[in-house]
Amino acid sequence: MSAFMSAFAHLVGSLADVLQPLFHGASTAAAIVLFTALVRLAVHPLSRAAARGQKARTRLQPQIAELRKKHGKNPERMQKAIMELHAAEKVSPLSGCLPSLLQMPAFFLLYHLFSSGSIGGEPNALLSHDLLGAPLGGRWHDALAAGGVLGGSGLVYVGLFALVLAVATFSYRLTRRQMAANPVNPATGPDGQPLPGMGAMAKMMPLLSFATLITVAVVPLAAALYVVTTTAWSAAERAWLYRDVYRDRDRETAAGGAVTTAA
Repeated sequence: MSAFMSAFAHLVGSLADVLQPLFHGASTAAAIVLFTALVRLAVHPLSRAAARGQKARTRLQPQIAELRKKHGKNPERMQKAIMELHAAEKVSPLSGCLPSLLQMPAFFLLYHLFSSGSIGGEPNALLSHDLLGAPLGGRWHDALAAGGVLGGSGLVYVGLFALVLAVATFSYRLTRRQMAANPVNPATGPDGQPLPGMGAMAKMMPLLSFATLITVAVVPLAAALYVVTTTAWSAAERAWLYRDVYRDRDRETAAGGAVTTAA
């Protein structure tokens, strides 16, 4: 593990050296943003596959409803029929989880790297790097203790929080539009009945974007930069991959408004 962390620290340092002529003292922060973008670019094919799977699952909702109606008294047969339908349409219920799962190791690597005083038995030189005066290994409470909300480090976090809030608001609106365009039946148990709490969870989903504010406040600044970058990437990626869904929904809304006005 120590050798692996040393190699990762060397990678971050090498990226910072490449970016130093452009970003000077903020080159390490820029290297983290670049590293995050490279990770997201690597998993983008999986994100595209997840989007196709989500659209396919939405398209299959009427058929799944029929299967639930047909086999409602035989839960095992119903579940088997649904699995067979997914297999026939080449739809994996787990495809949407893969992009998020594959990003988690990168986040934990950065978290560990900028939380460790030493790497490979040597002092962690990356902890001396900063973003506009805010140490990359520091946290929000450190910034508050050093100069308050409007101190040098505090203002860096104010900027990050503002960016996270803007991205979260954008993601919230995307999620609401997507759920309105493609309502999905709640997950069911073996008896074919909706699982308790799934309806409430579906209503809470659009608000999960704002939980990023808490993450940014408690992790090292370097990990917070990763979170902010990947969250912004996710919002832009979703807007692009589901653009046809949003476009169709907007057309339906406009058509409905026109009919109401005419009536």
